[in-house]
Amino acid sequence: MEETINEEKNNAKEIKKEKKKFTILGISIWELLAYFIIYSIAGYIIETLFALVRYGVLESRQSFLYGPFCSIYGVGAIIMILFLQYFRKNRITLFIGGFIIGSITEYLLSLIGELILHVKWWDYSNMPLNINGRICFYYSIFWGILAIFLMKAIHPRVRNLMAFILKKSSEKFTKMAIIIISAFLAVDCILSGYAINLFTIRMIAENDLNVANKEIIYEMNDRLHESKLNSFLMNTLFNDEKMIKTYPNLKVQQLDGTMVYFKDLLPDIKPYLFRFQEQDFYK
Repeated sequence: MEETINEEKNNAKEIKKEKKKFTILGISIWELLAYFIIYSIAGYIIETLFALVRYGVLESRQSFLYGPFCSIYGVGAIIMILFLQYFRKNRITLFIGGFIIGSITEYLLSLIGELILHVKWWDYSNMPLNINGRICFYYSIFWGILAIFLMKAIHPRVRNLMAFILKKSSEKFTKMAIIIISAFLAVDCILSGYAINLFTIRMIAENDLNVANKEIIYEMNDRLHESKLNSFLMNTLFNDEKMIKTYPNLKVQQLDGTMVYFKDLLPDIKPYLFRFQEQDFYK
């Protein structure tokens, strides 16, 4: 009798504990944070290897000033994992779900980058069936294919990796590690956004680029140089070399539609860490 009562108490405690867990669409916040970290690092590796193979350069492909994180992959993976669970019926529904969810995510990320940071992360204007240069049919198909691989092959292995880590370490230690890395990423994200904004304003004003709200940007640039703190940051932590080497593909669009890469405005700064000679690379 006593054992039954104790068992019921334990079950009640477990149920209460489960209810206290904060979840989003059935997935705990701890899992989502861990997925963001893992997929951001994976994205950084993928993008670095892509640049190495495609262009023969070893260059920064990180989203933030510090750390090997490509946050677009992290955000994209979380959104896909959350919503694709409703499309898991078969590969066709996964493809459709990936096509739609991936396209919406890509469009919104591009729009946010332009509205908040005044920069274009990518531009599909020259590709067929594009919408405002932010998404195009070709890459939407890629999102559909990626959804199948993500949910059928990649994510199950990531979950197994997380289970292995939990077996080898305590839950408390794992959560603490997630908190520390997430806090670092949050600070890094804020610093990076501020640095990109400073750099973009500076480059537009100093090079007289014909962009939207040009007068406002000039006024902002004057105020920035009046601030001792901002002047110090722009000459040290957020100087031209640091920004070009961290964000070699940063660009803005002028009113006539032409894209201006900031690295082209600073030709004395190498936008890569290392470049292979073409003849050596393709041997």
